[in-house]
Amino acid sequence: MPRDEITLRTLSDPAQLPDWFNAVAAGFLLPRAMGQEEREARGGPVDLDGVQGAYDGDRCVATFRTFAQELTVPGGARVPSCAATSVTVQPTHRRRGLLGGMMKRALDAAKERGELCSTLIAAEQPIYGRFGYGPAAWSADFEVDLARAGLDRNRPADTGGGRIVLVSPEEMREAGPKLHERVRALPHHAGHVDRTAHYWQLATGGLRYPDDGFQERFNALYLDSAEQVQGLALYRVESRWENATPCGTVEVPRLQAATPEAERALWEHLFRIDWSTSLRATQRAPDDVLQLLLPDGRAAHTTECADFLWLRPLDTPALLTRRTYPTAGSLVLEVQDRAGYAAGRWRLDASPEGSTCTPTTQSAELTLPVEQLGALYLGDESASRVHWLGRIDEHRSGAVQLADTLLHTPRRPWCPDSF
Repeated sequence: MPRDEITLRTLSDPAQLPDWFNAVAAGFLLPRAMGQEEREARGGPVDLDGVQGAYDGDRCVATFRTFAQELTVPGGARVPSCAATSVTVQPTHRRRGLLGGMMKRALDAAKERGELCSTLIAAEQPIYGRFGYGPAAWSADFEVDLARAGLDRNRPADTGGGRIVLVSPEEMREAGPKLHERVRALPHHAGHVDRTAHYWQLATGGLRYPDDGFQERFNALYLDSAEQVQGLALYRVESRWENATPCGTVEVPRLQAATPEAERALWEHLFRIDWSTSLRATQRAPDDVLQLLLPDGRAAHTTECADFLWLRPLDTPALLTRRTYPTAGSLVLEVQDRAGYAAGRWRLDASPEGSTCTPTTQSAELTLPVEQLGALYLGDESASRVHWLGRIDEHRSGAVQLADTLLHTPRRPWCPDSF
C-alpha cells in the first residue's frame, strides 16, 4: 500500500466525527469503534472549529480537540482558557511531529482569541513540558478505615444547624450547577473549572451508553438553616458481607461545599453510612480536610497523589494581574518561551489591593521558562524548590523568597474535574 502524505485538518463537517472519534478510541487503546450513543455521551456538544485530526490519506491517525474554558485563579477571579483534550497519536504514526503541529495550530488560535492560558489533564507526565505546560494542581485519592477512625457511629452526624437530604438525579441536575458556580468562585478554590450541562447529565446518569460502567449513585444535598443549598455529595455503596457481617465500601466521586459547616456535615454523613467499614474518596485536593475530621486521622491514608491539571501561560501580564497577592512586593521576571506566546521581561507590582504587570528594560531578578511559570501560577509549586533544582535563575538575592511569598497559596489549588 503506498504511503500517502499526512495532512493536518480542522474538521468542517459533522459527518467526519465518527471516524475522528474512532481514532480517539484507538489512540486511547480501545480496540473498538464508538457507537453513536457513546460518541454523544463522551463528547457532548462539539464545536468543529476546535477539532483537529492528522490524516494519512483518508485515515485519521491523530486527534486534538480544544474548547473554551473558565479557570478559577487565586482570589476567585475566572480567566478564559483554552482546554485541550482527546490528544492522541496512534502508535503507527509516532515521531512524525503530528502532536507538535496540532498543538501549534491550537495555541495560535487560542492566542488570537485572547485566551490567557491553556489547560489539560496529562495522561503521561513527560509529554507536555516541551510545549510549555507545567503541573499546576495535583489530585489525591483517599481511603478511610472507618472501623479504626474512632467515630461513634451510633451518634447522628453533626449537621451544623442544617440538614442533609437525598434527592433525585433530576433535582441534583437543578441544584448542582448553581452550587458549583458559587463554589468555584471562592478565593481558595484556584484550579476549579466551569461545568457544562453535559457534565451534570453524565455525573447523574442522565446520559448512558452500552458498557459505560456507570453505577447508580445517591445524590445528597446539604441545606443550611435557611434551606439554602450549601453542599453536595454524589456517592454509592459497594455492599459486601463476610461471615454474616457487613463490610461495605462508600465510594465518593464528588463532594463540594460552599461553607465549612456543609463540608463537615457531608463527610460526617458519609462516615456513618450503614453496613460500611471503609470509604474511598477520589479526585480530591491533596490537602483535603477529610483527615482532620476524624478522631484518629491515621485511619485515612492517601492511596494516590499525582499531578493532574497542567497549565500553559499564553499572556503573562494578563495572567499575573488577574490573580491576587497576600502582600506588597515587586519582581522583574524574564519569561522564556520558545514558542513566543508568553515570552518577555515584565515588572510585577503586586499588593492585596491589586497589581500591575508591564514590559520593562530593567534587569531581570528571576528568569524562568514558561512551563515553570505555569507550575507556579496557581500557587501550588514553590519557587524555592524549583530554584534549588536549577529550573529558575535568581539574579537578585531574595527574589526567590519574594516569589514564594507572592505566589504560594495557603490552600493547594485543586481541579475536581477531568476533561
